[in-house]
Amino acid sequence: MSLEQPRVAMLSVHTSPLDQPGTGDAGGMNVYVSELSQALARRGARVEIFTRATSSDQPETALLEGVDAHGAPLTPEGARSVLLAERVEPGVVPPVLVHHVPAGPFEGLAKNDLPGQLCAFTAGVLRAEAGRNEGWYDVVHSHYWLSGHVGWLAADRWDVPLVHTMHTIAAVKNAALAPGDEPEPAGRLIGEQQLVDVADALVASTDDERSALMEHYGADPGRVFVVPPGVDLALFQSESHTRVQLRRLLGLPESGHLVLFAGRIQPLKGPEVLVRALGVLAATGREVPHLVVLGGPSGRPTAVRELQALAETLGVGHRVTVLPPVARTELARWYRAADLVAMPSYNETFGLVAAEAQASGTPVIAAAVGGLRTVVEHGLTGILVDGHDPVVWADRLAELLADDLHRLTLGVEAQRRAERFSWDAAADAMLDVYAYAGSHRGAVAATS
Repeated sequence: MSLEQPRVAMLSVHTSPLDQPGTGDAGGMNVYVSELSQALARRGARVEIFTRATSSDQPETALLEGVDAHGAPLTPEGARSVLLAERVEPGVVPPVLVHHVPAGPFEGLAKNDLPGQLCAFTAGVLRAEAGRNEGWYDVVHSHYWLSGHVGWLAADRWDVPLVHTMHTIAAVKNAALAPGDEPEPAGRLIGEQQLVDVADALVASTDDERSALMEHYGADPGRVFVVPPGVDLALFQSESHTRVQLRRLLGLPESGHLVLFAGRIQPLKGPEVLVRALGVLAATGREVPHLVVLGGPSGRPTAVRELQALAETLGVGHRVTVLPPVARTELARWYRAADLVAMPSYNETFGLVAAEAQASGTPVIAAAVGGLRTVVEHGLTGILVDGHDPVVWADRLAELLADDLHRLTLGVEAQRRAERFSWDAAADAMLDVYAYAGSHRGAVAATS
């Protein structure tokens, strides 16, 4: 394998990097796959992403623009020549390809229905490789356990290493279920264990996730690598507009405090904790901030209506606004318009929203769970809250919103420390992981 310019088959079965994060099954993993792939391309890697087709309108292959040696966008002919070249010339950024693989009906399939479509998806991936020169791919990098089982077969068929990123771990999720949430099925637990056993390298986002892989699945510590995700620091940064100006542009109340929740509306993410906390504030005669929820339903189509009904029942319906998710370029402005970004999740492998908000200079109040304990540095870049008691969350919100200087200090430090998370650094580290997996593939196969 070329250690510097590998050809990577990136697998993301259940959600496309082109999907809008914040609704359905689209979230931080979409951003992760897209941003990492483009950062790898900037280092000369040829990356092809395979995802399940969910619409007849999707092209068979979409091309994320690369650039030629002069910095100009690649033409289709130029893109093809770069993909077929033995090496990528200095200054050239290869395009990232996104293949939409037909596997089951376009609509009506929930994530839990997808195990029955893995054979069809795998056939599409293998068929794509069969049209290339022998030995085309150097490494398979799969994301989430469904993709891992496709990657397992593809890597074995092509005799290349399998690198796997879990993104969420079923055993961890089941140990910290939100009220009303369904536990992950035994089939997923078994599937994750199999991947831990066979993958040539496992990628964790934090030390906490690495420890969880070893604790719950007995992962070999020598094959688990911590590669923190990144943040687009050019996008998520401060700007010349004041907070009041941004609120005016976004059609938000210009006075009073504003708390932002950005993510899918589902029990795992805990938006109802914030609504209940607002209810506590109202019942105790304290200031009730305006809560903006940017996100769509995930799992239950009625999730938005249920959240709004809860707010009305608690007497804070007029203080809660639920809006659809927005493009990432617009999301950056929403972060900056808020006094606080809140993440009351029951589990987060990393917490990309927290990292993006802090890079934008907005402090985060988050549950002390999973990767949030790494991303949010308590007392430095934000505040961590133990548990999900609305009374405790109400107290912490009231304390932070009443102390303008404390929030300003947290926001300044959060932005200063945002450079801890860089997609370019993540790509460099991932190339090292690919190289390790390639050089140790024989040893793993011998023990599997």
